[in-house]
Amino acid sequence: MAAARHVWAYIRLGRCHFLVGGFVLHGLGVAAALYTGAPLNWQALLWGQLAITAIQLMTHYANEYFDLEADRANPTPTRWSGGSRILPSNTLSPQVALISALGLALLAVIAILILTLFVRPGLLTPGLLLLSLLLAWGYSAPPLQLHSRGVGEFTTAVLVPGLTPIVGFYLQTGTITALPLLTVIPLSCLQFAMLLAIEFPDEAGDRAAGKRTLVVRLGGAKAARLWMAALLLPYAVAPLLVLAGLPLPVGIASMVSAPIALWMVWRVGRGAWANPTQWNSLAFWSIALFMGTAALELAAFLGLIANVFP
Repeated sequence: MAAARHVWAYIRLGRCHFLVGGFVLHGLGVAAALYTGAPLNWQALLWGQLAITAIQLMTHYANEYFDLEADRANPTPTRWSGGSRILPSNTLSPQVALISALGLALLAVIAILILTLFVRPGLLTPGLLLLSLLLAWGYSAPPLQLHSRGVGEFTTAVLVPGLTPIVGFYLQTGTITALPLLTVIPLSCLQFAMLLAIEFPDEAGDRAAGKRTLVVRLGGAKAARLWMAALLLPYAVAPLLVLAGLPLPVGIASMVSAPIALWMVWRVGRGAWANPTQWNSLAFWSIALFMGTAALELAAFLGLIANVFP
């Protein structure tokens, strides 16, 4: 029974439920590539997904290790913030998280080498994926510790919803066009807003541990205004993205959730960001907007490939 509890704790430490996003975002890039007429490259799909998932899991374990003091100092963890709570509860040793992160980084490098040497030769393959690995590791790990330099949220908004689909597109096509760039703009805005929503409950613990996130640097009220702007921006620019070449069904898909975004802006404008009873809900709906929009864009591309739309 003790062994089973430790295995379950190890799985929780990796926050594996967030891995779904890596599959959806990589799939989005692949679907955009297929929409342009590229044939499906199964080797690129599988090895690319292995590299992405390894980097994502590496980030989870590394964050748990390097953010331990902030998580210990956090008096208000929620279901979506404050880490997995496994290390602060002393269920597992912090070294378990560090060793796991390093092992996953090695696995990612192996996958990147295979992609570079045998699947998609060229400088952009290691360039894009090693950049992703470096930014993911540097988010919480020294010496970069991007989350404490006022750029962690921007970096993650570029890395997760930006580079992941772009990598999927490039591994299939061998090129990068405007299409994947237009596709990821709404998602990057929503990811940025999602991170701010998750940081509101962590502000006290992060401040005490010297983790200077944007919410800590700006204060809750200014961060809330920035959150509202980031949440509204993708819906404001969607028509411009369509004019620039984003397929209309994909543009519409990126706007479907606008009523929910407006409802959330109304809540935050009334002070929900400062109400601990609202934190779980704000984080949940921020995550749902991001993931739902990514899934709808993916579905739109699949519909275009299948000639569902006229």
